[in-house]
Amino acid sequence: MACARFHVSGHVQGVSFRAGTRTQAMRLDLRGHARNLRDGRVEVIAEGAPEAIAELERWLQHGPLGARVDAVQREDMPPANLTGFYTR
Repeated sequence: MACARFHVSGHVQGVSFRAGTRTQAMRLDLRGHARNLRDGRVEVIAEGAPEAIAELERWLQHGPLGARVDAVQREDMPPANLTGFYTR
């Protein structure tokens, strides 16, 4: 079990980035959340298999159609026994 926090910057709000992230996370059996931050970034916390988190990270590099990702910052965290995957 692994857990990571991502901060995604670029044109990532108002383009269904959180919904797309949730779809990918659920497909990968990850738990956590995706939420918009006031500074225009999207924060994603994902917990699950390390390979699944790596695959989500690759998806975050481009996101859904209409998004423009400039940078993805990753911070590994201790697992927190999260449930579900939510958008806020």
